[in-house]
Amino acid sequence: MIKKENLHTFIKKFPPFFLFGLAIMCMELILRLVTGTPVFHMGLLFTALFSMSAGMFISGLCFLFRQKGRTIMGTIAVILLFVLYAAQITYHLFFGRYLIVYSLLSGGVTQVVSGHVIGNAYAALFKAVPFIMILVLVPIGFLILNRQMQPRKRRVKKGIMIMTSAVMLYAGLTAVISILPDYKMIQSEMFDMNTSVGNFGLLHSEILDIKYNLLGFSQKMDLAEDDMDIPLRDENSLSTEETSSTFEDETTTVIDRSPNTSTVDFAALAEQEQDKEFKELNQYFAQRQPTNKNEYTGMYKGYNLIHIVAEGFSPYAIDPVLTPTLYKMQQEGFQFNNFYTPLWGVSTSDGEYVACTGLLPKPGVWSFYRSGKNYMPYCLGNMFESIGMEETYAYHNNSHSYYHRDVSHPNMGYHYTGMGTGIEEYVKNCWPQSDLEMIAGSVSDYLTSDKQFHAYYMTVSGHMEYTRMDNMMSYQNWDAVKDLECSEALKAYYACNIEFDKAIAKLLEELNLAGVADKTVISITPDHHPYGLEKSGKNKYAVWEELLGHEVDTKFELYESVFLLYCQGTENPPVIDKYCYHADIIPTLLNLFGFEYDSRLLAGSDILSDSEGLVVFPDGSFITDQGTFDSSKSRFVLFDENSFSEEALKEQYVLSTRKKALNLLKISAKILETDYYAYVFK
Repeated sequence: MIKKENLHTFIKKFPPFFLFGLAIMCMELILRLVTGTPVFHMGLLFTALFSMSAGMFISGLCFLFRQKGRTIMGTIAVILLFVLYAAQITYHLFFGRYLIVYSLLSGGVTQVVSGHVIGNAYAALFKAVPFIMILVLVPIGFLILNRQMQPRKRRVKKGIMIMTSAVMLYAGLTAVISILPDYKMIQSEMFDMNTSVGNFGLLHSEILDIKYNLLGFSQKMDLAEDDMDIPLRDENSLSTEETSSTFEDETTTVIDRSPNTSTVDFAALAEQEQDKEFKELNQYFAQRQPTNKNEYTGMYKGYNLIHIVAEGFSPYAIDPVLTPTLYKMQQEGFQFNNFYTPLWGVSTSDGEYVACTGLLPKPGVWSFYRSGKNYMPYCLGNMFESIGMEETYAYHNNSHSYYHRDVSHPNMGYHYTGMGTGIEEYVKNCWPQSDLEMIAGSVSDYLTSDKQFHAYYMTVSGHMEYTRMDNMMSYQNWDAVKDLECSEALKAYYACNIEFDKAIAKLLEELNLAGVADKTVISITPDHHPYGLEKSGKNKYAVWEELLGHEVDTKFELYESVFLLYCQGTENPPVIDKYCYHADIIPTLLNLFGFEYDSRLLAGSDILSDSEGLVVFPDGSFITDQGTFDSSKSRFVLFDENSFSEEALKEQYVLSTRKKALNLLKISAKILETDYYAYVFK
């Protein structure tokens, strides 16, 4: 047995900065376990070293004071650290991501705990309590041990020496990271809070977040020219059903396959531009390959369009019995067999932003809100307005100002209505609200005349929490799912999407009554995967594994998604095997409706064009028709091992495609930052 006096002697010899570092590292480990971040990962080493650096600096600062002052300083420091980690755990349990400075300063936390979302905020807080109770043991243990380690005298020299060592360790770590290609991107040009925490820990990630998103340091762009063009997709990318389409017979009709471009001369703009950022963007767009027009260009010209981004929707919500209308649309409309919806790092509105703009969100800011100050010509509302449509409509059945949609949506060209600006007249005040009530109450706005119309909906019925009692839509549709042999979470998820199916059925009914169903295109895609099905702790993906019947691949499979594109009466709609994602929706719709646009200026590309599929993820990972690339492991996995005759060709392909993926992330951010569309077109 260890004697009490021996334990005291050991504690007194234990360097105080190690105690601070140990406390921080314990909080980091708890954070990783709660959020499902891999513990045994290369990032754990960086996290430990950054934790030690922070611990040394705080300890050195404490040495500048006498014993009482040191005790107060140490207590304040460890309490602030506890609050930081507890807040991030709670926020992550609610949103599935980490809180960033921009969200805090933009009132994001206030929005979370206000309005109709307050019940979900309480639920997240309730789930966080057990983990916070464990977390609080760290500062308690620290305070007990720290009392026995405090020398009585002020030690200024030692304090300065320790702080200097901490700064040197921190600088050395950042220097080492800057020469490691994969980690360099995370720390600089590709900084994303969620990716960064897994690789560097929370404290270093908070410093990077403040650096880029509060202090305004510009992330390095360094757009790279492509080494090679991505080869065209193979002949089997579209099924034979596409080529047998009855719209135009290619043997008798000459199809315009010219590029979808504008008259802008980017090379000339680059030549005369003095501003470095604009010059670099001009140079990039001058060499970027556009997508070509095709047999589907203008196929729906003159038609009406209803574009829907559905909250938490997924292919697993489509069922012939539970959601028959959505099933009908999937079977009778365009079929995109390899469609993805990556989860972006800042807010759930990022997915909506991608599906409405064709651009990828900028890390660290609310991109949709930020775009409200910019000229956004390729948003659907503005495009229809440009051809003479008098009014386009947008609806959201939650608070009209949530995520500042009252700023972003009118800027897309819409007359926007949400809770608080009129939609409450026909949508009841509950959580979540009814999509059926929103559709039923709004269709009369645009079905009262014979003119072409466009409407956009952001739904909410599919929102988490996925329990019978915490989700009003799940509760009122519970009878339809109560006898299913699955968990309550899955039953609740199916039930709230039944409400969405009823809304779409009502929409089709009204379109048929108005006699315009065969002249109205409906597009539906999710804002993100239903991350509310994920749990905290070790068995984070237990519900997903129940749903899929196997262990889920959290890198790519988790984000397999759905894009419904339906027009009643369309004969032989194509079946597309090309890999695509929600950034491709806007260019695909612009091409189908025959709009003039410059395909080089969007991150997505027309799915129906002859370009190869490319799905870009926030960390620079990607999927193409050839295979998947995981940037965290620098590993490319081919779908067909015989795709490349030589290893050198494969390596060149991966390098080129990786550059393309990173460039799309960079140019999207710079288009947003610089209001580039206004620069080009105005």
